[in-house]
Amino acid sequence: MSDLFSPIEPYQHGLYDTGDGHQVYWERCGNPAGKSALFLHGGPGSGCSVNQRRMFDPDLYNAVLIDQRGSGRSTPLASAVDPLLATNTTPHLISDLEAIREMLGISSWTVVGMSWGTTLALAYAERYPERVQSMFLALVTTTSREEVEWITNGVKRIFPEEWDRFSNAVPESLRHMRLVDAYAIMTTDSNVEARRRACMEWCTWEDAHVSLAPGAQPNSRYMDAEFQLRFATLVMHYWSRDGFLGENELLNNVSLLEGIPAVLMNGRFDVSGPLVTAYRLHQKWASSELIVLDDSGHGGGDMFMPTVLSTLDRFGRL
Repeated sequence: MSDLFSPIEPYQHGLYDTGDGHQVYWERCGNPAGKSALFLHGGPGSGCSVNQRRMFDPDLYNAVLIDQRGSGRSTPLASAVDPLLATNTTPHLISDLEAIREMLGISSWTVVGMSWGTTLALAYAERYPERVQSMFLALVTTTSREEVEWITNGVKRIFPEEWDRFSNAVPESLRHMRLVDAYAIMTTDSNVEARRRACMEWCTWEDAHVSLAPGAQPNSRYMDAEFQLRFATLVMHYWSRDGFLGENELLNNVSLLEGIPAVLMNGRFDVSGPLVTAYRLHQKWASSELIVLDDSGHGGGDMFMPTVLSTLDRFGRL
């Protein structure tokens, strides 16, 4: 992490009361008079980290980081006994982003998303294009049914042993269903131990297929039992419902973003979010630029963070 800016604390933070039981954590970092930016984390369910603050030049940016519903410092967490999943959908998240923007008095911002955060960024920008100055999307996904089928089933062609463990964890009574639908039931099981086992199995599978890049290492966060519960519950909740989006909605509506400067960045070795998604978006989005990292998977590699920093620097000076 030596390429990142120095550690920084938020100069302002709080909880936004959604009015339907959720409290959404937000924070602002950097220069209050700087260029406004919004960072959207992955998952769904990852939450923001202190190092993600450090991607934004504190002299250039007034960066807003938000823990999406059920994640990080927001409440209730998706790991709770009652995580309020009925009011945790993509339209709800978009509404939160817009409400926080208005609350903070921001007229428009650069929107930065990674992994699932790119799905949310695209959905938000297609709903409110006039609020988006520029976009930086890394590890691009649209959470289409095709992508979900690939990541839960198609990838077995590359990781057959790991997939056998993942699929064999499904009880006989659910094996007639799509794996993602079965796991959506398993990760909300009222039996606490059964739910924990299902969430652990999902996270073991997630960690197995993230990257084909040489030297890719397991992510220690998947060893944390609370994170497993929160992360797997939200991923299955969203993925089993195609991200609460219409079929190929984000790709079909990308023309709404024409004229917004954008960079799409993907690793050549990314198995979780294959390059084809970013490529298809770029082909239909003339004001976008596609950057392919030839040493990177779903993150990692020598050029990932330098490219993030240089792109954000460029957008910060527009």
